[in-house]
Amino acid sequence: MTQVLPAPPLTAAVVSAPRRFLPVLPVIALVAMLALPVSGDGGGTVADAVSGLVVLCCAVRLVRGRRRPLSRTAAVVLGLPVVGIALATAGAASPGAGAAGLVRYLQVFVLVPAAVMLLVRDRRDARLIAWSLVGLALWQGAIGVHQYATGTGASYMGEEIRAVGTFGPTDIMGMAAVVSFGLVCALGLALGSGPARQRTAAVVCALALLLPLALSFSRGAWIATAVTCGVQLALAGMRRAVKVFAAVTAAAVVLVGGLGVGTAMLQERISSITQVADAPDQSVTDRYTMWAAAVDMWRDQPLTGVGLKGFPDHRDGHASLALSSGSDTDGAGAGFHRQPLLSPHNMYLLVLSEQGLLGLLALAGSWLALLVCGLRGLFHARRSRAGLDCALVACGLLIWQLVDFAYADIGGPSTVLTAVVLGLAAWWALSPEGAGER
Repeated sequence: MTQVLPAPPLTAAVVSAPRRFLPVLPVIALVAMLALPVSGDGGGTVADAVSGLVVLCCAVRLVRGRRRPLSRTAAVVLGLPVVGIALATAGAASPGAGAAGLVRYLQVFVLVPAAVMLLVRDRRDARLIAWSLVGLALWQGAIGVHQYATGTGASYMGEEIRAVGTFGPTDIMGMAAVVSFGLVCALGLALGSGPARQRTAAVVCALALLLPLALSFSRGAWIATAVTCGVQLALAGMRRAVKVFAAVTAAAVVLVGGLGVGTAMLQERISSITQVADAPDQSVTDRYTMWAAAVDMWRDQPLTGVGLKGFPDHRDGHASLALSSGSDTDGAGAGFHRQPLLSPHNMYLLVLSEQGLLGLLALAGSWLALLVCGLRGLFHARRSRAGLDCALVACGLLIWQLVDFAYADIGGPSTVLTAVVLGLAAWWALSPEGAGER
């Protein structure tokens, strides 16, 4: 008589699901930490501590699995920024400043991205990270909309209406970056070849995130998101591009035209983008002045720059009198504060001034290699119709970050998400489990 084996218990399947995603859970925890309120003291955050845990978990997994850490190509691409960072650390004005800058740059551009790349094993892990970014964006966006509606946000034009989420007035770009990342992920998931239910949910999330992004009043985030979404739509195909463009236009008409959401201030903020050359406001003037100061620092030290964390010390010696003493921050649960201008708000110029031409070539060369390899994998995914959503998410996040770096630099609690973005892009571009499946 043939023996019939009993079916596995349901509890085993339930237990296996969390275990299936166990390696990538530290990355999800890192994203989740940014949902918590942060202090405005400028020190380390819980997310920074968890990013160290991500690196530690990756190291333990490599040791236990006796795996080769990185391929030769991945090691070169991710390790290239170390050259400029090391030289700039040696040229720092003080050992303490140099050490602090070294740790920060290695955290954001080398260690955490490499750990994320190694912890993400397949496309299911990548999709889980993408949905976690969407969830974080919806949470922060909901808080931001509530701040606008109740007048409890950061100060903007004399009113406390600017949506900043839990990041507070000292990191006004934090919520804008988080919401932008979520929108880019949602659009990539919607344009992919996943199940219809997943794509529908992604479309709804993307449309919902348009409102908090608008209420952030962040011109840099608007530009980066518009460019990135346009590229994603073009890469996914013109038929889908037309459908999504029609949906976004309809949502914008309802929100702004029909409901009158922030019409006057949004129109004024949008129009100010085209007035940066003719009649710039003080924030734009300060930014131009700091850009010029960064270029002037580079001319003094063209190869290695003035050293890590050296921009604030050399700023006054190279900036013109048009630079103000700082920017005013207020609202969102914090009192009035005069925040000093300690960076040029342009990552490329910050690296150029502090690390010189060698540092910029090393760091930007690493990003360019990720972009080229990622786009190559994306074109293959379009032909095979496999993993297109992961390709659009990974490449879209990288493109957004590279465009936004023209208007912003690292700093603030949301900076750890830059490391996650670079790690996800590296997984798709360089790992055998990502774009290498071809």
